[in-house]
Amino acid sequence: MPDFVAPQLATLVKSPPAEDGWLHELKFDGYRMLCHLARGKVRFWSRNKIDWTSKFPGVAKAIKSVKATNAIIDGEIVMVDSRGRTSFQKLQQSMGKGGEGFIYEVFDLIYLDGFDLTRVPLVDRKRLLKKLIDSAGKTNTLRYSDHHEGNGALFFKQACEYGLEGIISKLADAPYESARSRTWVKVKCSKRQEFVIAGYTPSSKGLPGFGSLILGVYEKGNLVYAGRVGTGFSLKQRAEIGKKLDKIAHPTPAFAVKPKAPGLSEARWTEPKLVAEVEFTEWTSDGSIRHPSFQGFREDKKPEEVRRELPQDSPATIN
Repeated sequence: MPDFVAPQLATLVKSPPAEDGWLHELKFDGYRMLCHLARGKVRFWSRNKIDWTSKFPGVAKAIKSVKATNAIIDGEIVMVDSRGRTSFQKLQQSMGKGGEGFIYEVFDLIYLDGFDLTRVPLVDRKRLLKKLIDSAGKTNTLRYSDHHEGNGALFFKQACEYGLEGIISKLADAPYESARSRTWVKVKCSKRQEFVIAGYTPSSKGLPGFGSLILGVYEKGNLVYAGRVGTGFSLKQRAEIGKKLDKIAHPTPAFAVKPKAPGLSEARWTEPKLVAEVEFTEWTSDGSIRHPSFQGFREDKKPEEVRRELPQDSPATIN
């Protein structure tokens, strides 16, 4: 069994594929995790090959119940709100507090008991995965991510109406690719992505920590300005984030070109080490975001991987 398999990543598109042959799944709002089971020992790897096993002891215990000696499972660690919707903010608040309430939503099987499944069609991998998860018996910790076939547009509409993040559509007969591909495509109900934190502005209202975070994305290896976010924080979060920023303070901006946007005259710069997830309404013509709201930190993603996410055409509309 391989020590690590890089995860397959989905391409952001404008709308779900309209043609047949696609499986449509809910998009979860959590941490992507690859689970390795090897003769009773369980390890969880982030997409960047960071060992997160110690963060999810309850999930690791549940994985040991499946009827397999060796396996590599792909899925997402989540927590749900009172309506059963995955909540990234609730997940962040629960990290480091004993590991209660985490759920592993599993959606792919890469390796099983001596067999490399990466060239096996997705629909067959999922069939094997469901059987594997069912073998663990009744559990609230492990969940098989079911799919909907056909009418991706209706499935997406229903997901958005329920307040979910979006859907992921996957080509049913495709192999597993350890890269970003167009056999997996995602459609989001709202604009939301990761940004690099490059500094902050002090609060003019006496708030603890900071007034707003200065955001950036990488383009051709250079960090470029993408706006600021000053909402979505509790007072406690502001104080905690302020301490993190103090530890990575830097005298000069990390941007390739120092931004001249209004409100940055008193900016405090930091090393570009932290990644935040931010929801917003739209991109402006000058490359900044409008009406942003902080959702949480993404410790599972490297700053240099953060790019401006602009949706491509759906596979069904490409000639």
